[in-house]
Amino acid sequence: MKRLYTQYINSFKGLSKEVWWLSLITLVNRAGTMVIPFLSLYLTESLGFSLENVGSIMTSFGLGSLAGTWIGGRLTDRIGYYKVMLASLVATGFLFIGVQFLEGFWPICIGIFILMAIADAFRPAVFVALSAYSRPENKTRSVTLIRLAINLGFSAGPAIGGIIITSLGYGGLFWVDGITCMIAGSLLFLILHPKKSKVMDVVHHQSPKSAYRDSQFLVFIAAMVLFGFAFVQYFSTMPIYYSDIHALSEFEIGMLLALNGFFIFVFEMPLIKFMESRAWSKISNVIFGLVLTALSFLILNMISWIGVLAIGMLLMTIGEMIAFPFSNAFAMDRAKRGNQGEYMALYSISFSLAHIFGHNSGMQSIAHFGYEITWYGITVVCILGILLLLLLKNVLLKNK
Repeated sequence: MKRLYTQYINSFKGLSKEVWWLSLITLVNRAGTMVIPFLSLYLTESLGFSLENVGSIMTSFGLGSLAGTWIGGRLTDRIGYYKVMLASLVATGFLFIGVQFLEGFWPICIGIFILMAIADAFRPAVFVALSAYSRPENKTRSVTLIRLAINLGFSAGPAIGGIIITSLGYGGLFWVDGITCMIAGSLLFLILHPKKSKVMDVVHHQSPKSAYRDSQFLVFIAAMVLFGFAFVQYFSTMPIYYSDIHALSEFEIGMLLALNGFFIFVFEMPLIKFMESRAWSKISNVIFGLVLTALSFLILNMISWIGVLAIGMLLMTIGEMIAFPFSNAFAMDRAKRGNQGEYMALYSISFSLAHIFGHNSGMQSIAHFGYEITWYGITVVCILGILLLLLLKNVLLKNK
């Protein structure tokens, strides 16, 4: 037991203090975005919008995220990651506070779009910062630490948000969200100011390459979009499947989803350290993650035993734990070839596209073809992603 504990602690060693501070800032920021899980409830219950209007507002949410990620990447390459992160955190704080005072369908659509455009400009900037603050050999584990912070934030956020709504109402939620974003910005200013932080991996280009002209990277991004399509099903269509087909209660569904977060929190860092010790390339690890994700859907059609739901969730979780850090690390390494912000923005956009189209596609497929055909379809989507990555792997080997 002591040996396991020692190995677990050792998996966190070697990361720079800047990465730890960046993880804390991310944790505060993500825990603070507690409005997001309650946004649809706020729009229907507090403002009285119809479901159709809520759907349109949530589309504005997704489009704002997409635009913000792209803009954040461009600005990161022009003015640097630090300025983009600081401006995004502080401006998002003010916007969260201001959005609660908007009334009417179009003002709220525009307000939500602007809010998400400013908030998600943070995403490519934080990945470039992570690359700068990490030694090359530690980048995958640095990404994993950020993922742990994000998962902790998203786990704590809704619980805290529910308490705030009960005691202060939705208005209090917007105020707390705004203040926590400003606190995250203050931490960034006080601790990670360029004069106080140590950059460990500097990349300079006289004529940087555009990510949109890197054909191999575009193949990788296409595979990530397909992976994202499969991944998002576990947080939209899968809970409905649990209820409709296996008659699970909301509590039981919540426990299954909590299994995902708990498993990531406890095992992801040691798992990544173990995977790094193997001779596999980053792309090979991402392929393995997609294989596990595909199996998580396929076994649902193969086995009717209710315990298969937990097995499927664990397969998807392990697949996610492997695919996300190694794909992110591959993108950061590839970004050294040119505009780092643009590369990391394109990587983030791949998952924004999956969120915009993946949830709706899964719902439409279930409505027209049922769960069995949908799960086979998602398995095929994963296989297409695997084939693209195998193609990319062969091209990279030839280039070497």
